[in-house]
Amino acid sequence: MLEDLIAITKPKLLRLNVFAAIGGFWVASKWHIDWLTLLWVVLGTTLTIASGCVINNYWDRELDLKMERTKNRPLPTGRLTPNFVLGYGIVLGIVGLAILFLLVNPLTGWLGFLGWFVYVIIYTMWLKRTSTWNTSIGGISGAMPPVLGYCAVTNEVDAGAWLLFIFLFLWQPPHFWSLAIRRVEEYRAAGFPMLPVVKGIKRTKLQMIPYVVLLIPTCILMYVYGYVGIVFLIVSILCGVIWAVQTIQGMKAKDDEKWAKVNFLISVNYLMVVFIVMMANTIK
Repeated sequence: MLEDLIAITKPKLLRLNVFAAIGGFWVASKWHIDWLTLLWVVLGTTLTIASGCVINNYWDRELDLKMERTKNRPLPTGRLTPNFVLGYGIVLGIVGLAILFLLVNPLTGWLGFLGWFVYVIIYTMWLKRTSTWNTSIGGISGAMPPVLGYCAVTNEVDAGAWLLFIFLFLWQPPHFWSLAIRRVEEYRAAGFPMLPVVKGIKRTKLQMIPYVVLLIPTCILMYVYGYVGIVFLIVSILCGVIWAVQTIQGMKAKDDEKWAKVNFLISVNYLMVVFIVMMANTIK
């Protein structure tokens, strides 16, 4: 049962988002780390995001049966009951937000609540089943973790917070659309109006390009505003160009699934490398 309780929090997604929160905290701290505050940020962010993921599992339990990727989750298979999962998700959210509000600062708490609300109410309960805008607008919630970490230190939403938000907001759609291209028939069968299902794969590839390209000037602005050093500038531009070129080449790719798999892997490694260098090359 413990394994299932962990599984419905979507651990891979959770780790990625918590890592982003730590990155935002590190940038704002400029290497002067308040370890206790960082601990509360990590714990509060983890529980809040886990809450959203658990409730997402609860809400999608019937549609998950229709997809190969999700049909063996604890709810579709009956290993956990819906009422228990819903209660579990609510408790996680209450505890996580309480930590952010009371042990970090109210601004971080409100930002955490905003991210939770967009993911659970706007994305999961509304757009995921009704609109191709689900990925783009849902990206608001996915872009909040580094902002939470950043504002836990600064207690204000300044240019640094906005740039971190924009960075992760731009990263998400092409990342998830490359996955959607690979799983397009599964999403079609389940009834999810993902962009490649509704508008087609070619249109999806085209729409990915501006998001990936705009990541490059976003990273340049982080250097211009003095948040990171020259090493970050060089690495981020290099990685951004590699991802952008491969994304643009997708317009002529003959094997969509193979191209999308490579694009997805590049997106994951891009985020990991850029965030690690961002933390290492933060201006003290």
